[in-house]
Amino acid sequence: MSTPPFVDLPAHTSAVRLPTAGGPLAALRAVPPDGIERRGIAVLVPGYTGSKEDFIAVLAPLAEAGYEVVALDQRGQHESSGPDDPAAYTIARLATDLADVVDEIAGTEQRRIHLLGHSFGGLVAREYALARPERVRSLAIFDSGPAAVPGGSAERAKALVFAAGFLTSAQIWVEMQKMAEAEGAPQHPDPRIRAFLQKRFEANDTAMLVGMGTAILEAPDRTAELAATALPVLVAAGVGDEAWPVGLQKEMATRLGTDIVLIEDAAHSPAAENPAATVRLLLDFWGQNI
Repeated sequence: MSTPPFVDLPAHTSAVRLPTAGGPLAALRAVPPDGIERRGIAVLVPGYTGSKEDFIAVLAPLAEAGYEVVALDQRGQHESSGPDDPAAYTIARLATDLADVVDEIAGTEQRRIHLLGHSFGGLVAREYALARPERVRSLAIFDSGPAAVPGGSAERAKALVFAAGFLTSAQIWVEMQKMAEAEGAPQHPDPRIRAFLQKRFEANDTAMLVGMGTAILEAPDRTAELAATALPVLVAAGVGDEAWPVGLQKEMATRLGTDIVLIEDAAHSPAAENPAATVRLLLDFWGQNI
């Protein structure tokens, strides 16, 4: 679960709702200020228990560099409602939502976008890129792996899926805080951030927690298919990432014909933990794929 460094809307950014066939999705949309040449459109997709706010610290600098940037809450996350059926949260269904979002912000003609998926969002972004490669100018995969999440991350996902089967999101939050306190984990020093983290988690649909959790535990390896598209791909991770082992992410990058980029002073959420380095990396990558 990513922790944003702040929660106030940054410059050039507004909260919007974007229509999809499955219902509207909440998003943050940043646009370049007047006088800045527009260089492209980017869509940012969060992970399993994340939200659009995971990217809040990179929105203004990316807009100031000339990019229109949209960060989503996927269906069932935070401020986006979703179906009560866990089966509605497959990677394929979520990629269909993403297709509707791209058509809404980039037009149904063949305009191409830069796409970034973080963690589970990387699997969703990959699914969309495989289905609609002609709409993708570049694909950035952050802190995500080639297939189902392994090891301790899998055990945590299984526990969350199990709990969401009979507890509300608010009840799960209480249990998570009890476990964090027992482990001696420090609370965030900013009460506004603490309140946001609680509000966000409690807003998650339990069907989403079950459905996405199941999807992240069962995701197939589609790396070879992605490599065959010849799309420009960036694989990056925080140097301290442990969701998918960094070695596994490095191997995936090699199979995609590239090298992994490790972001210093970051773990699983570089856009929140080291936004300046994340912005530099994205601007360099996008600049090579205008």
